[in-house]
Amino acid sequence: MDFIIISAVAMAASLLTLFSGFGLGTLLMPIVALFFPIEIAVTITAIVHFANNAFKIFLVGKHADLSVILKFGIPAVFFALLGALLLTKLSDRNSVVNYQLLSYEFSTSMMKMIVGGLILLLVVIELMPFFKSLAINKKYLPFGGVLSGFLGGLSGHQGAFRSMFLLKTGLSKEQFVATGVILAVLVDINRLAIYGWHFGSTENTVNWWLVLSACLSAFIGAYFGKKLLTKVTIELVQKFVSALLVFIGLGLITGSI
Repeated sequence: MDFIIISAVAMAASLLTLFSGFGLGTLLMPIVALFFPIEIAVTITAIVHFANNAFKIFLVGKHADLSVILKFGIPAVFFALLGALLLTKLSDRNSVVNYQLLSYEFSTSMMKMIVGGLILLLVVIELMPFFKSLAINKKYLPFGGVLSGFLGGLSGHQGAFRSMFLLKTGLSKEQFVATGVILAVLVDINRLAIYGWHFGSTENTVNWWLVLSACLSAFIGAYFGKKLLTKVTIELVQKFVSALLVFIGLGLITGSI
C-alpha cells in the first residue's frame, strides 16, 4: 500500500509544483514521512528530487551562470554535508521531546520538530508578498549557499532560500532556472553521499523499487501538469497545498504524525 500511495503522491506533487510555488521535495517529503522515519523520508525524497533535477540539466543546463555557481555552490556543497551529518546524528539519538501547550501534553522527536517547523516556515515564505519579493544583494551569495546548503542537507528545504539570494544576481529567466537546477543537484549529490554512507549500514534501508517508481511517477506528473497548466485555478491549488502542509507540519511538531 505504501508503494502505491507514495508513487501516486510523487506524481501529484510533481504536478502541483507547477501550480503551487512549492518545490517537489517540500510537497513529497511530508507525505513519505507518514510511512517512514523522518530521516528515511528525507533520503527517499532527496533521490527523487535529484533525479528530477538531473533530468532538467539536460534541458536547460547550458544556460547556467558559472560565476554564481561557484560563489553560491561551493559553500552550499560544504554545508550540505554538515546538514546531512546533523540529520544522521539526530536520527541515531532519536531523542524524545515532551512539552505542554494549552494544558495539552505532546510527545514528539527533535527531528520531527525541526522538519515540521521548516515546513511551516516555507508556507509563510510562499504566501507572504514580502517574502515572495525579497531579493538579497548578490554580495551575500556565499552566505546564501551556507543557509540553503545546510537546510538542504538537514531536511531538503533549500529552494526557497536559494531563490531569495539568486533574484538580484541579474540572471535572465533561463539562467535563473538553469543555475538553480545545477545548484540543487550539487547539494543533492553531496547529501545523498552522507545519507547512503550512514543509512546503508543501518536497519533503516531504502526500498529502491519504491524510489524508482516515485521517480517515474514524478516525471509523469510533470508531463501532465504542463498539459493542465491553463485549465486549473492556481490560487485554489496554492491554498489547498498550503493548508495541507500546515496540517502536516503541525502534526510533526505535536507528534500526531
